[in-house]
Amino acid sequence: MIRGIDGVIKGRNTMDGAGVKLYRVFGGPDTVDLTDPFLLLDFFGSNKVEEYINGFPWHPHRGIETVTLLFEGKVEHQDSLGNKGTIYPGQVQWMTAGSGIFHQEMPKPLEGTEIPKYNQDPFLVRGLQLWINLPSYKKMTQPVYRDVKSVPKEKFDFGEVSVLAGEFAGIEGPVKVKSDVDPSYIHVKLNGDMKLKVKEGYTVLAYVVDGSARFAPNSPDIGKGNLVIFTREGDEIKISGNASFIVLSGRPLNEPVAWYGPIVMNTEDQIIEAFDDLRKGTFIRHKEILYE
Repeated sequence: MIRGIDGVIKGRNTMDGAGVKLYRVFGGPDTVDLTDPFLLLDFFGSNKVEEYINGFPWHPHRGIETVTLLFEGKVEHQDSLGNKGTIYPGQVQWMTAGSGIFHQEMPKPLEGTEIPKYNQDPFLVRGLQLWINLPSYKKMTQPVYRDVKSVPKEKFDFGEVSVLAGEFAGIEGPVKVKSDVDPSYIHVKLNGDMKLKVKEGYTVLAYVVDGSARFAPNSPDIGKGNLVIFTREGDEIKISGNASFIVLSGRPLNEPVAWYGPIVMNTEDQIIEAFDDLRKGTFIRHKEILYE
């Protein structure tokens, strides 16, 4: 059965970090029921250096996973335990914050990139950051880093598909998340018609990065900057058009959400505990980060 569209969300321009200009596709208590288990999706991209160069200085996370996919430029990152690295175009950092971590992410143009005059295209830095909720029993788990240097991709007669997590046409993503969420993350560059299998009852979302496409039979064209929310019934989606988009799917947690800034837990008491930990210097519960 082919899924229909339950709704379309248009994002909003905002700022975060140390003045980084963002396009917030979704995020916050108003959308969490619609997008469960996905909490937030930000598009960051600019050809104006001053709109991103101050980056996202040191900040904490607890209770979530963050996934940074880079299209242009680079992002230098490091954490409070001395780990550091750089994400380049086509690469991904998938971080399970779990019980708590401090880190920073600093977007920059690639070395040797000429800054365009008059702030014209192309973008110097461009990418997406996704927040995924952790189930209650994983909220205080040991933090995990997954630095994905190469995402499997393959060309088809309808375009190109990259698989970060999950599976498409026998291509398996390198990220294997061991939680009830069972997330899938696929990037498609479409020029034609395609079908994509999804799991019954899972939340399925599509965000249009560029171009436009029809995401269900008889649907209108949905263009750049829009998030498509599919109905929960059905095991397949059908997409036609000329667009670049990501498809996310995951099992809804259906758990209470208590959210304050970069910390997402299940109860207000857990949020208070997290901020008490920050004040006391006991926020970091694990002294090592796992690598997968």
